[in-house]
Amino acid sequence: MIPIIGGLLASLASSGLSILKGAVESKGKEAVEKIIGTKISSNPTPEELFKLKQLEAEHEQALMELEIEKQKIELEAFYAESEDRDSARSREKDIATSKDAPLINKIATPSLALFVVVTWAGIQFYLMRHVVDQSMRELVARVLGTLDGALMLVLSYYFGASHDHKKDIKS
Repeated sequence: MIPIIGGLLASLASSGLSILKGAVESKGKEAVEKIIGTKISSNPTPEELFKLKQLEAEHEQALMELEIEKQKIELEAFYAESEDRDSARSREKDIATSKDAPLINKIATPSLALFVVVTWAGIQFYLMRHVVDQSMRELVARVLGTLDGALMLVLSYYFGASHDHKKDIKS
């Protein structure tokens, strides 16, 4: 986000203009200026803030619709991510239960996951018992960071977000 808009958003938030701030975040300054019919200064004076509060009250419905649209977009992105996770799990289940799938296809994902977990545990165990040379600390930290990320992916794949969020939202 460009600094001018960042300063504007901070000033709107601190002035109690949260609806206007949300609209500027989701649609952009120009779109909101077009809707409310006035320019929004990057560093508004108290008089301009008062006028903006009046305009916000007058245009609250349009601004709320913009906020609702933003939330719908975020919800659609969440659903797409959930469906992606679900399709990966379904694919894994289909391969694991298929009579026609070769053994290598059935064991590839679990073997890779097991390798990540065992490697992570092995390195942690080694580091508990040994001192890492000063010249190698950055490399070890980088490897551990990569392994930590891989471990989180494995744990999320097998254990994370396994309940149906759509049911929670609809009920």
